[in-house]
Amino acid sequence: MAHIIVVGNEKGGSGKSTTSMHVATALVRMGHKVGALDLDLRQQSFGRYIENRLSFLAKSEIDLASPNFRQLPEIDEAAIGPDENLSDRRLSAGISALEETSDFILVDCPGSHTRLSQVAHSLADTLITPLNDSFVDFDLLARVDGETHKVLGPSVYSEMVWSARQMRAKAGLRPIDWIVVRNRLGTQQMRNKKKVGDALEGLAKRIGFRVAPGFSERVVFRELFPRGLTLLDLKDIGAGGLNLSNVAARQELRDLLRALQLPNVSVTI
Repeated sequence: MAHIIVVGNEKGGSGKSTTSMHVATALVRMGHKVGALDLDLRQQSFGRYIENRLSFLAKSEIDLASPNFRQLPEIDEAAIGPDENLSDRRLSAGISALEETSDFILVDCPGSHTRLSQVAHSLADTLITPLNDSFVDFDLLARVDGETHKVLGPSVYSEMVWSARQMRAKAGLRPIDWIVVRNRLGTQQMRNKKKVGDALEGLAKRIGFRVAPGFSERVVFRELFPRGLTLLDLKDIGAGGLNLSNVAARQELRDLLRALQLPNVSVTI
């Protein structure tokens, strides 16, 4: 069976689509077959990223490895039983269509709580939660004391993940490997950065996730999206020598892939 990677966070602007695209493309470049689904049916940022890539490659007549992106299939509501849910059937059909031809299926969730997102979390073998490095985003995981920054208890998203874990346990499935990825890390060792890091490490032990470094804030990510490219493609398209920022970003991607500890993946990019 394909290993299902879900990228989820109920807050927008945390870098989910960028993370999804780079992880999916890196796996393909390392020789793995990767299927892709975007559950944000309105914005489709991840889907648009892949569509931009295919369009750019066709116009440039360049052959670069790409994930196999599929739209969620439409389901005739008349075929849905009284105890079934339309969103559940659409997601199940989408996963099934990719499973036989994929080593990994990467599912990008919307930045809001939806039925599709909830069900996708229960299907995750690996859950990646990108998080901007601030207490504004941390509040999605847990409530903290404003003075001491002591964790008071889990918040809405953590409770949703807990429910997904319970569903998997009842179904006899292996536990979710949950990784919280710290995105947009500042380059300087600031007090707030350390406080957020300490709070994350403390919360990780309480509710069961691992913390991994993500991507720093870099202009290059905004420049790559219109052409559907990733950091790994720059040399292949004749972009010339990589500057120090791009070299550092590629290393951040390698570090993230190693931290994910995906099965049968040896990071060789």
